[in-house]
Order: sequence, then structure tokens, then C-alpha cells
Amino acid sequence: MIHHLHGRLIEKNPTHVIIECAGVGYFVNISLNTFSKVSDNENISLYTHLQVKEDSHTLFGFAEKSEREIFRLLLSVSGIGSSTARTMLSSLSPSQIRDAIASGDVPTIQGIKGIGAKTAQRVILDLKDKILKIYNIDELSIVSNNTNKDEALSALEVLGFVRKQAEKVVDKVLAQDPTLSVEETLKRALKNL
Repeated sequence: MIHHLHGRLIEKNPTHVIIECAGVGYFVNISLNTFSKVSDNENISLYTHLQVKEDSHTLFGFAEKSEREIFRLLLSVSGIGSSTARTMLSSLSPSQIRDAIASGDVPTIQGIKGIGAKTAQRVILDLKDKILKIYNIDELSIVSNNTNKDEALSALEVLGFVRKQAEKVVDKVLAQDPTLSVEETLKRALKNL
């Protein structure tokens, strides 16, 4: 129902923001991931998800569409509610959750506060095929816990490259040699972009 909000930032907290749009103040729940990306500028834009229950209407905000997409996928898993999904997105980045699910990395998901072994396995079982299909990921190309990959992708995003395109190139580079340093990965990726 509410796709996104663009307005004036009234209040910013690690768990929520208040955004004024056309004279109406919206209380928007956010993850720590979104909190870290929201600047203190007066103008703010967030993608939103409205959760409607019998006794409440709760608005969740996300700095990126990809985070909202992962949030909605997590909500589709039995036993995962909005607070658990938000905790997961506060503990790991959307790409880390995506990669952990795609590679079947139970320990990473289980490492999130409040997630037990059974829930972690259910998340992977329910979402692995969807994640592989949505993000067009080749199961074999995933290198779990690769901080060099994350750093290289962040650097490429800062340089103005689209994340999805950059990720494909970085994955190809790391598939050829997974031991590359961040600098080498960047150099080779830039040649292919």
C-alpha cells in the first residue's frame, strides 16, 4: 500500500525514524543496517513495507530495495516475524543473509541472536531456491564469509557502479582466483566493467 516515503527527517534512532510527509509524521521501524545508511540530512527517502494486523498497522523502512526484498522473503518463512526479520537485518547485511541462504550456511544464520538451529535450517530450506532464482546466483560461485568480496563491492559502489552488475564481475574474478587481495580483485573487476 505505501511503497516509499520521501520527506523531512524529524527524529532518528537506531530502531526507528520519524519522517514528516506533507504535514503527516510517520513512525517507521528500521534495522541497524538502514540506520547506518540514513544520513542526518533533512530530506530522507525510504522504501517501506506496511504490516497490517488486527490490532496494529506497522511501517518498516529500508534504505535499499534489496533489504526490503530480503525482509519480505524472511517474513514468508513460518516462525519468522517482523521483529526477528528486523533483528536478522540488523545483525547481517542483506547481501550476507542472501549469500548465507544461497550457500546453505547454517552457522552464519544461527549466529544471529534469537535464531536456533531449526529456524536457521527452515530459513535456508524455504528460501534457498527463491534466492537462487531471484538473484540469478550460480550455487557454485558463492564464496562464504568473503570479506574481500564485500570490500571490493563496496568500493565499486562508491565509484558509481551498479551493485548487481559489479557483483557478477567480482564473482567471476574470484571464481578464477579466490585468494586475491581486495586491491587485485578491484583492478581485475574494473578491467571487466
